[in-house]
Amino acid sequence: MAGYTPVEPADVLLQRAAGPVERVIKLDGNENPYGCSPRVYQALAAYASYHHYPDPEQRELREALEGYAGVDRRHIVCGMGSDDLIDLILRLFLSPGDEVINCPPTFGMYPFSTGVCGGRVIDVPRGDDFSIDVDGIKDALGPRAKVIFIASPNNPSGDVVSETQIADLIDTGRIVVIDEAYFEFSNTTCAPMVPLNPNLVVLRTFSKWAGLAGLRIGYGVFPEWMAGYIMKIKQPYNVSAAAQVSVLASLADIEQLRGNVARIVAERDRLFSQLQNLGWLRPYRSRGNFILCRVLTGKARELWLGLRARGISVRYFDDPRIRDCVRISVGTPEDTDALIEALKKTG
Repeated sequence: MAGYTPVEPADVLLQRAAGPVERVIKLDGNENPYGCSPRVYQALAAYASYHHYPDPEQRELREALEGYAGVDRRHIVCGMGSDDLIDLILRLFLSPGDEVINCPPTFGMYPFSTGVCGGRVIDVPRGDDFSIDVDGIKDALGPRAKVIFIASPNNPSGDVVSETQIADLIDTGRIVVIDEAYFEFSNTTCAPMVPLNPNLVVLRTFSKWAGLAGLRIGYGVFPEWMAGYIMKIKQPYNVSAAAQVSVLASLADIEQLRGNVARIVAERDRLFSQLQNLGWLRPYRSRGNFILCRVLTGKARELWLGLRARGISVRYFDDPRIRDCVRISVGTPEDTDALIEALKKTG
């Protein structure tokens, strides 16, 4: 199996810069440039029970998420990021050789975790506009196909799926997992559909919109019957005390965080226009906190390396469908200005 290619930390990127740079502009991990709520730091400093194990039932956390997600806590299970929940779903449903439907280009953890769990990936490629092929997915469903993964907004293309498409997939009877890691930037969700559909799952994370990527915390909205099994097979203390405290502090400061989301969405639109004006990049409209760009002149890998030498890190994928593309995370306005200046010199 192929391993997952993660992004590298800022200090490593700084060492790889070709010359002296004041700071690394990190636009490769879809991280929040404004960080977490100030209340998170206060809550972490004030917490007095790090010497005790966290609540394995996640009671206070699930109660708080009930109001935010708009579903009863019985449907909610938290994990060490949504990656943890992807793994748990596949552990629950796959036997060796069972199949998982994947719609590339998309998030690399779906095929990675399928391989770890002994499954077989069935790729149903997206169209030229990165829309999913619902008919193609249905045609690919053999007797051993157990789970369908759809990211919405999709990473790296930024497009969303419609409720009609989701309903068509639900009708197949397979487990349909809608990964809404970037929900807060798109404001499009199918979470209210979960209690009505016994084979629909929605995954979300606090890494992006709430700036908690380093604390690893996500949650899933599951049919109640499935949530019980996920709680049963998860590691007992799979969400650290620090992560639980941070989520509670974040939800108590939600207007501050939504303000940061609004700033990122506004900057996404400005970044799109600036990239489009260059003439030799084709940016794709995105509902996430990133923009996929096709390199029309030159090679994407050379552009990626050239920017990295200048202390600016974007995401390059060694994938046939998007090998001529780079994905750029939305940063601060200052980050955008520095990126565009570097692109003018690099291009």
